[in-house]
Amino acid sequence: MLIDSAAIYGLESSHLVDYQGHKLEQDTAKALTAMTQAAKLHGIDIAVCSAHRSFDKQLQIWNGKALGKRTLLDINSKPVSITDKSEQELIDLILLWSALPGTSRHHWGTDVDLYDANAITRSELALISAEYEEQGPCARLHTWLVQHSHEFGFYFPFQLGLSGVSPEPWHLSYFPVANKLLSAFKLGKIESVLHNADIELKSELMARLPHIVNEYVLRVAPSPDPV
Repeated sequence: MLIDSAAIYGLESSHLVDYQGHKLEQDTAKALTAMTQAAKLHGIDIAVCSAHRSFDKQLQIWNGKALGKRTLLDINSKPVSITDKSEQELIDLILLWSALPGTSRHHWGTDVDLYDANAITRSELALISAEYEEQGPCARLHTWLVQHSHEFGFYFPFQLGLSGVSPEPWHLSYFPVANKLLSAFKLGKIESVLHNADIELKSELMARLPHIVNEYVLRVAPSPDPV
């Protein structure tokens, strides 16, 4: 079943524009272009690993992890076997690093996963925290983004102790638009979509959906004040 993830949030698909082979919300694309140009003055080449992601793409990721076809990682980014895991444990593990389809901020076109193309190639990138920490290839990028991304309307929504989702030093959100979309999020719409979706672990998911939304959708780090 093909679902237009933009329509879930009352958006039109036309709000997306092309950006480096990806799709982004148009104001997000303009802001990211400006931020990329500024970073280049410091020898950093901001590149996009992931941007807009459809419901069906997120569904493929979810089902792949639930069925053991995609690697599951623990909180320390170490592979985990699913053979002895209950449905509840599987859901908790998947949610550490992957959003439930219909709830991903990537659906909005306002959120991007970034890396420094001057320091690592896309094929080498594993998108794990160690790559963005001291001595990691994207450490300079992360430090620069912490200091300057808010000047362009971006921030890190997933931060230690401030979000249900694990900290993601590669994930930035264009908060002037993303904040409005988060405010418009409605549990009832997602319940309806998931009820009709071919998603693994559905029974356990539906029983836990209000908690999942509160913890992994609504609980994010507060955005900075507009510059």
